[in-house]
Amino acid sequence: QVQLVESGGGLVQAGGSLRLSCAASGSAFSIRAMGWYRQAPGKQRELVAASTSAGRTNYADSVKGRFTISIDIAKNTAYLQMNSLKAEDTAVYYCNADLTRWMPEGPNVVDYWGKGTLVTVSS
Repeated sequence: QVQLVESGGGLVQAGGSLRLSCAASGSAFSIRAMGWYRQAPGKQRELVAASTSAGRTNYADSVKGRFTISIDIAKNTAYLQMNSLKAEDTAVYYCNADLTRWMPEGPNVVDYWGKGTLVTVSS
C-alpha cells in the first residue's frame, strides 16, 4: 500500500509564503506525476499545480507566477512553494499522486490522495 502525507500548512498573513510537502511512502512504486488541489469552503476542489516526473508542469491561472511545484524523485516527495499569498488562497490543500505500482502480475497505474492540509491566509 502507498500513503501520501502532507505537511506545511498553517496560518500566514497576506503577502507571506508557505511551502507544502507531500511524501509518498510504501513499496514497489514509481511516480508518474504529482499534483496539488485545493478546496475552499463551499467550493469545488480545483487543480492548483501539477508536475510530471519529467518536470512538465501545469498551473491554475490564479496561481501562475506565485506558486511553484517541484518533485524530488529520490525522496518521493512533491513540494508546493507558495509566495505572495492572498486571502483567496485559503483552502484545504490536497496532494495527488499518479503512480505506477509494480505488482507481481504486472504494472498497474493507481491514483492516490492525501488527507489534506489547511492553509489559512489572513488579510
